[in-house]
This record gives sequence, structure tokens and C-alpha cells, in this order.
Amino acid sequence: MPDRYDTEYEIGQDNLRKFGMDVHNPVFWIASILILVFVIGTLLVPEAAKEAFDGSKGWSIDNFDWLFMVGGNIFVIFCLMLIIMPVGKVRIGGDDARPEFSTMSWFSMLFAAGMGIGLMFWSVAEPVAYYTEWYGSPFNTAGRTEEAAALAMGATMFHWGLHPWSIYAVVGLSMAYMTYSRGLPLTVRSTFYPLLGESTWGVAGHVIDTLAVLATIFGLATGIWCTAGGEWFEFFICNT
Repeated sequence: MPDRYDTEYEIGQDNLRKFGMDVHNPVFWIASILILVFVIGTLLVPEAAKEAFDGSKGWSIDNFDWLFMVGGNIFVIFCLMLIIMPVGKVRIGGDDARPEFSTMSWFSMLFAAGMGIGLMFWSVAEPVAYYTEWYGSPFNTAGRTEEAAALAMGATMFHWGLHPWSIYAVVGLSMAYMTYSRGLPLTVRSTFYPLLGESTWGVAGHVIDTLAVLATIFGLATGIWCTAGGEWFEFFICNT
């Protein structure tokens, strides 16, 4: 088993424990304030918010769509390499560690958590939307054509195939390794310890964890409400 990192940080040392809660200071408060400001601001000025969301979405797609595509492929290649490389045989938790659940149980839990909400709706709605152009199409091609059908299925496979699972696997493995093999807190910032050292527990770490919380919250909100199909939330969230 790899040696645990020699750090002076104690798990939970920055946490606040009041009213039955155990929250990290300052990550919890900063993330909560930013989320409240975002939600309240969106509700108060919906038209301006929609314009800002549409603008930021368009700018991101125009400038960083290549990064998303390349990044997804890199994750897939990295996971495939782990299968054949010796490092892929490293056992999380040590040489004597054994899984708590069977392979089928793990598969069921991961599949339900990773695809549960979206798969029941968007795995069908997404290719249909791209093909029929009922909500526009990012492919710059006419709807209801063979080309549109091929591109729609290609995009759907990219979103629901090996690529998302590879992204989940890299994040999950990195956090699990740092926690159960290296003895660090189960947080996203811990995965940066080899790069940041003790700075991981300072401002840099707070920024990383805050961004992780925001990405998780808004990612879940988008998935849940877009799947629910509510017109109110579709206007504010699904269009972002």
C-alpha cells in the first residue's frame, strides 16, 4: 500500500459544528452565498439573466467546444490505458482491501446515479431534438435528413457512451485513491495535493472546492429540472 502523505492537516479541522450541522468553513458559506445571489438575481431580472446566460453559453461553445471534445477523448484514452498499465492494478485502500459490494451491485449503483434521471428522458429526447430541430441544432445542418440523423446519434453516443463514464471514473478514482490510500479528506482539493502540497488546505483549495460545489449544484439542478420539463425552470435553467 502507498505511504500516506505526511501532512499536518487534520480532517475536519476547519469545519463548523452547530445546530446539528458539520460544514466546511469557508467553502460552505461562500458557495451558499454565490448560489443564493445567482438564484435571486435570476428571479428578479429574468430577461437580463437569460440574455447573460445565452451570451455566456454561446461564447463558451464558440471558444471552447474543441476543448470539451478533446478533453472527453483524453479521458477515454486515459481510462483505457489504466486497464493495460501496471498502475491500473493498484488496489484502492491497500493490498488487503476488498470491495464492500459485488460487481453487479456497484454497476447498478453507478449506473443509477450517473445516468438515472437523464437516461430516462434525454437519451431519447436529445437525438430526436437534434434530428427534428424542434429546439434548434448545433450541427449547422438541415433537420430530418440522413446527415442530421447521423450527427444526432453521434452526439448522443458522445454524451451517454464511454466519454461521460470515463470522466466520472477519473474523478472518482482520484478522490478514492487520495482518501483511502493516502489518508486525505474526501474532497476534490485532495486530488491536487501532489501539485499544491500544503497550499491545498489554503485559498487555492477553497477555490477548488467552491467551484466543485457550484458545478455539482447547478449540474444537478439542470439535469433534474430539464428532465421534469417545467416551463418556468426550462426558461431559466435549460437555456443556460
